[in-house]
Amino acid sequence: MTRFPSTPSRRNILQSAVGLAASASLPVWAQTARSHGGERTAVVAQIIDTSTGQLDVSRDFLVGSRVAWQDMNAKGGVNSSHIKHMVLEVDGSAESLRRALEAVKRTPNCIALSGTAGDRATNQLLPLLRQESINLAHVAPWLQDSDLEGDESTFPIFASRQTQIAQALKSLSVMSVSEVGAVYASEQEYALYKDELERTGLALKIKLKSFKTTNDLAQLGRKLSPDTPRILLFLGGTPELVLFLQGLEAQAQQRFVIAMAEVNLQTVTQMAVTRHTSITATQFVPLVNSPILLVKTFREALARYFDEPPTPQSLAGYIAAQYTGAVLHTIEGPLTRQSALKKFQQRQSVDLNGFRVSFNGQRRSGSYVTSSMIGRDGRLVG
Repeated sequence: MTRFPSTPSRRNILQSAVGLAASASLPVWAQTARSHGGERTAVVAQIIDTSTGQLDVSRDFLVGSRVAWQDMNAKGGVNSSHIKHMVLEVDGSAESLRRALEAVKRTPNCIALSGTAGDRATNQLLPLLRQESINLAHVAPWLQDSDLEGDESTFPIFASRQTQIAQALKSLSVMSVSEVGAVYASEQEYALYKDELERTGLALKIKLKSFKTTNDLAQLGRKLSPDTPRILLFLGGTPELVLFLQGLEAQAQQRFVIAMAEVNLQTVTQMAVTRHTSITATQFVPLVNSPILLVKTFREALARYFDEPPTPQSLAGYIAAQYTGAVLHTIEGPLTRQSALKKFQQRQSVDLNGFRVSFNGQRRSGSYVTSSMIGRDGRLVG
């Protein structure tokens, strides 16, 4: 078992995550069911995918969640109960995910799953939870596919990738953009989103030109012809975008790339040269420099517990945990799996100091989408 230091940095977390790949079902810090200084304790579990393609989202999402739980416990916990934050790392395989779920089942005072990340782990976990029938609330996961909406035990609160795509295209339509290139980082993205993207483009009278990789995104970037649309919608993660930008920069032509919420612009600024390319990423949480109370509290807590810059992904993790805690706080009586699931199933609206969560039946809450961009000076701009 690996324990994080009390104020870990991004490097600490990354090193710890990579080192834990071989023991993915083990909690990563102080996750026993022992009492906490005589207080009642309840466990909230979080499953995090540390595989290469998912780590950039998962790592920051975990940072935000951990900040929230530490801050809540510092202020007295939830209904006088100390919340133990049990983090289970998986390596992208179905077997490691099954082991993680077994660890949850073996923890009798685990009352909920909160903030599963990234998208692949969440997609794999949904059918497993249905098969196991453990009646455990699965709250605020990083669930990007709108075809996988909430059910009786899953409660997604963030906007889907399809909603992000639609918002990006609508914004371009308002600007009278008539043609956009769509770059798919893998066959999976191509199969999932091509048809829907083209339908949305057709409805908005935007012509779409599709490009899919043959396992070499840098080469794809280099080979784009001069008549390629200058505005490119990128469907893929941070590592894939960095590779694509390496090829794109070799062309020395001005391009505008719009990525989705799984792209971490903070990492892009560190790993990619973007002299000729303007990069924007959608996000389903407020801007990290927003003046609303929720984000202000997040920035203050992040500075208190971590030496980390705020990112949309860490803010999303913070919101996931804060929403979970807010609903648990409304439970009358003991915090149990049954009482937690029953309360989440009510799907009551919650105002998290300026960020509102409200459901439409069993549909996901999230429709909020905004964006950030990398400015000419390399800084992130809201």
